[in-house]
Amino acid sequence: MKHKINSVKPNILVLLTISLITYQLNAQIITEKQLRKDISFLASDKLKGRGTSSPEELLAATYIAKQFKKSRLSAFNGTYLKPFTYKKQSHPHDTVGNGETLTAHNVVGFLDNKAPHTIVIGAHYDHLGLGHDHNSLDANPEGKIHNGADDNASGTAGVLALARYFAKNNKQEPYNFLFICFSGEELGLIGSKKYCDNPDVDLKTINYMLNMDMIGRLNDSTKKLLVYGVGTSPVWVPLLMATKSMFSIKQDSSGIGPSDQTSFYLKDIPVLHFFTGQHADYHKPSDDFEKINYSGEMWVLNYIATLIEQTLPMPKLAFQKTKMPEKEKMSFKVTLGVMPDYTYEGEGMRIDGVTEGKVASKAGIEKGDVIIELGPHSTKSVQDYMKALSYFKKGDTTTVKVKRGAVTKELPITF
Repeated sequence: MKHKINSVKPNILVLLTISLITYQLNAQIITEKQLRKDISFLASDKLKGRGTSSPEELLAATYIAKQFKKSRLSAFNGTYLKPFTYKKQSHPHDTVGNGETLTAHNVVGFLDNKAPHTIVIGAHYDHLGLGHDHNSLDANPEGKIHNGADDNASGTAGVLALARYFAKNNKQEPYNFLFICFSGEELGLIGSKKYCDNPDVDLKTINYMLNMDMIGRLNDSTKKLLVYGVGTSPVWVPLLMATKSMFSIKQDSSGIGPSDQTSFYLKDIPVLHFFTGQHADYHKPSDDFEKINYSGEMWVLNYIATLIEQTLPMPKLAFQKTKMPEKEKMSFKVTLGVMPDYTYEGEGMRIDGVTEGKVASKAGIEKGDVIIELGPHSTKSVQDYMKALSYFKKGDTTTVKVKRGAVTKELPITF
């Protein structure tokens, strides 16, 4: 039986006109100055990396709540803070959590337009704190402040910017807006999972969820913007194609990914996730606010606001399931200790970062190398590399073939 779906062919000329008008309006409210102010505070040493359940997490949550109040968002039950409890990991390989019970806080603000349906705009604000949770890629992380400017003060500042915009545009939109900053993402999407299990609005009334995670390092040369979840509604692809922008858009269809949009997708809600790409400072103490591309982030947020504006005249979006990414189906007993460049579109897997002291570093693999073979397995893409990696176990010895400029090298490695 075929189900009727909502209109999926927006009028391109109308959308382009809306795009230009919206960009001009957004630029008056979404500013580099405010982004710098928000990110520099959230990623300051004072907040000690915003570790989940830390006193500094609560400082960050209080700052976010203050900004929501300034934007005149409503608070449910008289408070923007929505606490949740979880079990702390008792050791690094404890994925369920069997330790002490801790409390963390999501921060929630509501723009009530008296509409039947609601758009969710979210990002996580927690990070790795002082490197005690075994998530850091630094060789000796313990006690070092992981400020997390890009991951994810940038996305949090994005939520605050869009909250200001939609609260100040002097229009009563045909949808409500729910702005959420999640904690516990770095520990396994805990905050967004908890929220979806205990939401402030009926999940069936949610139109879609937009997530921003690491949107602060736009490459000024490539202007690559990665958008995940485009397969979760038949509207997304034609809408993205019709929207005029400065970006080179790379699309991924899956609703499942390593950030908070996954929790909403698993509740049958259309999602999009925005990401400007991986970099060598990922999950390291060096992810500092001075390295953010503030003008780039401003234009990313203008683009997201424009997409939202274009959905407002549409009926509630239809949801569709997507295939689970292959990497989610695989299990890995080993790792090379490299960071893939997810924006690379050539053949092979280009390396964006190498973790000191790990397998790749010991073998002499360098940032910028392109892995084309791992043992007997050809690696024409990140997915090929992930699949090849799943065949190995700790103690195995093999070779990795990389292209370094015009030169091809074969290096021995031991996992």
